[in-house]
Amino acid sequence: QVQLVESGGGAVQAGGSLRLSCAASGGGLESSAIAWFRLTPGKEALLIACISTLGRLVEYNDVPKGRFTSARDNARGTVWLQMDSLKPEDTGDYYCAADRARSSCTTAPAPHYFDLWGQGTQVTVSS
Repeated sequence: QVQLVESGGGAVQAGGSLRLSCAASGGGLESSAIAWFRLTPGKEALLIACISTLGRLVEYNDVPKGRFTSARDNARGTVWLQMDSLKPEDTGDYYCAADRARSSCTTAPAPHYFDLWGQGTQVTVSS
């Protein structure tokens, strides 16, 4: 059974960087678009970015604004989200999720498109 395992969260000061990893145990995600969501208390899951199987990054909800980049190694079943110039409002629990029905990122993907989710990793940015 395929599972997504995340790592790389932590606490940094504003302006700092973190690199989140999302590794697929069991393989089989080379044909899946992978998205990153942020959850904060009292709010719905916010879609941050999505990377296609070809490595094309799509940003959503005006969050990254060029501060985040993403890459994937399909052979290793791993996706990374590099977050630079972090701001306190970036604080939250970050989840990677796979859309196993699509290889590319749609213009407005709904959370239910993504049928496999990681356990989340916490990001805290202090001012």
